[in-house]
Amino acid sequence: MASAVEALKPLIAVCQMTSTSDKEENFSTCSRLVREAAARRAAVVFLPEAFDYIGGSTEETLSLAETLEGDLMQRYRGLARACGVWLSLGGFHEKGSDEDPRISNSHVIVDAAGHIVSVYRKAHLFDVDLQSGVTLRESGFTVPGAEMAPPVSTPGGKVGLAVCYDLRFPEMSLALSRAGAEILTYPSAFTVTTELAHWEVLLRARAIENQCYVAAAAQTGTHNVRRSSFGHAMVVDPWGVVVAQCSEGPGVCYAEIDLPYLQRVRREMPLQKHCRPDLYGCVIRKTPG
Repeated sequence: MASAVEALKPLIAVCQMTSTSDKEENFSTCSRLVREAAARRAAVVFLPEAFDYIGGSTEETLSLAETLEGDLMQRYRGLARACGVWLSLGGFHEKGSDEDPRISNSHVIVDAAGHIVSVYRKAHLFDVDLQSGVTLRESGFTVPGAEMAPPVSTPGGKVGLAVCYDLRFPEMSLALSRAGAEILTYPSAFTVTTELAHWEVLLRARAIENQCYVAAAAQTGTHNVRRSSFGHAMVVDPWGVVVAQCSEGPGVCYAEIDLPYLQRVRREMPLQKHCRPDLYGCVIRKTPG
């Protein structure tokens, strides 16, 4: 029987994979990773953005999309139920309406009974032209989400939902932590260029400034001739320490969530108490003299 101390430290699993346009192959990879995590007694398993597929073109991306009621999501719900774990499905291509063929990039939380308990649709869309030659226009095929989701109570802690590019907007993470989040999750498919420069430093910054755990599942490797991802899925603790990280290729890293430690960090340095929202957004330009 687990001791009281062990009971306070649930195990989470953060996955890394290389999605392609083959949904069946991707499901097989996800199933293997989730079953491996379940065998290690992980309470919550985090899968990356585009765990379902990564298309080679806009047309393929739109043609492969399904609704939340479709067959593919039912299979992932069945996987959660069969393994008895919660799943963070970090970026599902949710099919749009007949009037608007664009998709939503939807972060879906499924409980151990296979029920969908929360859906967050990515609000910040990745439209960039990088000097390295990388050009992406997520808004060309994705509808921006209109609202944030409240933190979800899971066996690992209260999880605040975001997706990939949302990582660059600290206002969002601050709102989630103030709403009670203990784990911020950023399932991602970062480009190699941006990840080399910013991935770890941004994840650690979000952990430090919010005094939260950060769980970041990631895509890795070559998806098609047009797209590659850097990987380095990781977990960061509330002090900003990387406590788990995946190596190259598909795999899983594990971390214990020590909520008493999180509360101690917040108690010893009470950032939320010291916060001055009455000042922010009110910068006044004074005339010299």
